[in-house]
Amino acid sequence: MLDLDRLTPDEYRTRYLELQSRARARAGASSPSDLPMIPPDDVIATETIPPGAYASFRIRRGEALHIVNPAGTPGASLMLWNADDPSERFNAGDTLKLQWTTRLTTGRVLFSDMGRILAAIIADSGAGHDAVLGPSTDAVLGPSTDAVPGPSTPDRGAGRNGRDNLRNAAGKFGLSRRDLATSLTLFADLAVGEDGTMYLRRAPSPGSFVTLRAEMNLLVALSNTPHPLAAGGATGSIIVTRYRTAADAAAFCRAFSEEARRGFENNDAYFA
Repeated sequence: MLDLDRLTPDEYRTRYLELQSRARARAGASSPSDLPMIPPDDVIATETIPPGAYASFRIRRGEALHIVNPAGTPGASLMLWNADDPSERFNAGDTLKLQWTTRLTTGRVLFSDMGRILAAIIADSGAGHDAVLGPSTDAVLGPSTDAVPGPSTPDRGAGRNGRDNLRNAAGKFGLSRRDLATSLTLFADLAVGEDGTMYLRRAPSPGSFVTLRAEMNLLVALSNTPHPLAAGGATGSIIVTRYRTAADAAAFCRAFSEEARRGFENNDAYFA
């Protein structure tokens, strides 16, 4: 009988990666990372979010948000809540710790602070998404204003910042700043140097995308503002398509790791 308490961190990590590989092999899953083909009849709505602007969505379990970054500019801050009980929200720390990685891409899931899965990443172009630093603030981009961002040419978003935008979006749901936590910044490939300095490894490619499938009924806040380490850089419009998915659309994510499987089982019990 294997005594897990006696394993070194390296031995535990090796065991974890082996179990994860076996789980994916048993599921016969291959990564569906290509741009998803969305049947027109399944599309619910499409919205363009200009530079510096934000949007709020209510989406049902089984629906997905396909988010595209045509200009390839770094940053779009995302926050999620359980629509049936908004005290349950996205937990960046658990999302990284439970999956033993900061690399959130196809197959990975976004955990809540209750051990359940809010959303699954069912497709991704590989631009990288940061769950460490959180949104930009007025300290780096200045206070948000009521100015309407200009046309689709990349700009700085009229001085808006992610934290204020997420607060405003939360207010649309009757939530306040106490309901916010560290958000996920899409299209931001965060890296850490040997001296501990954080930096963005590369800019996302034009047309980068990520597709998130709701595994619970969700409240979603999305701010089209630069990553904190890209403050002062240009932003371009992002396009969000909300659509209905098949019942097994997240099967690959369920089989990706033991932690994901347990998270999905927690969801199953919650909705039983």
